[in-house]
Amino acid sequence: LAWMPKPFGSLKKSKYSATRRLHLKSKLLKKAASMLAAEIEDKKHEKERVVNECFPPLKLSGLAVQELQDLCKELHRKIDVVDEARYEVEVKVARNNQEIQTLNGKIVDLKGVKRPSLKRVKKTTDDMLGAFTDTTKHMKADFKVNLKTVKKEEDKREEVTDWRKNVEAMSGMEGRKKLFNAGQ
Repeated sequence: LAWMPKPFGSLKKSKYSATRRLHLKSKLLKKAASMLAAEIEDKKHEKERVVNECFPPLKLSGLAVQELQDLCKELHRKIDVVDEARYEVEVKVARNNQEIQTLNGKIVDLKGVKRPSLKRVKKTTDDMLGAFTDTTKHMKADFKVNLKTVKKEEDKREEVTDWRKNVEAMSGMEGRKKLFNAGQ
């Protein structure tokens, strides 16, 4: 047996003890958390720097009304330019997302649908015999027996009579009284 190689995945003793690995893992997590916090802080400072570069603080003290109105108009023009650029970027992003979805669909079509491996199901002899006999007809018959029956009402047909007699019968107060009683 000495000539046989060790099986793949055999258990071998690790270089570090469990407490040492746990300690190293906690140190790595602390370092990653501090690096993440520093990266967030750097992004915040970068954003502030870019905003201050592009849009210097406004000096409104000592400006006349006309100058303030001109400043507002200029700011509105800049806002319109930024909104147009933002809209164009949103359209590009939407178009790219749609293209990504279509390409993903094509990839799935090319790969084909992966069929899962089916598990073998053990059947009892009763199940096997039941599959060969035609018990489904009996079950359908039982199902139909349990259903409630609904009786169809026949349409009430009014007798066709001479219309002249009907007009004479409905004329006057007696006819109105018959219509009133029929409505209730």
